[in-house]
Amino acid sequence: MNKICTGIEQSKKLIELGIDIDTADMGWNVFVDDTIRLLPIDDWDLVKDGSGNVKFYPAWSLSALIDVLPRIDIEKEIWSDDTYDYRVKAYIGDGYVGDWFDNPIDACYNMIIELHKDKLL
Repeated sequence: MNKICTGIEQSKKLIELGIDIDTADMGWNVFVDDTIRLLPIDDWDLVKDGSGNVKFYPAWSLSALIDVLPRIDIEKEIWSDDTYDYRVKAYIGDGYVGDWFDNPIDACYNMIIELHKDKLL
């Protein structure tokens, strides 16, 4: 699955952790009829003020997530069935923390969660 940004639940978690919403570069609008739109954060059509009962959730693309993290490397490994796994490694002091995920958005998102849990971010 190609993800272009964090999903709504991932975005809620990042906000809960205190990640500055000004670092988000996209936004989700959820309308009263449950229609959902994803737009760049600076798009004039993105409703950010809750008018019209529209719920707004900031979202982070891969590049925005990378900007939140400390120095990182992202490795991609291709398996024999043409699937990819991505490992993001965040360098902290003399070592790094990292793990493998199905896509780079989830890899960066989970790294932010782990670093925050360990009080390293």
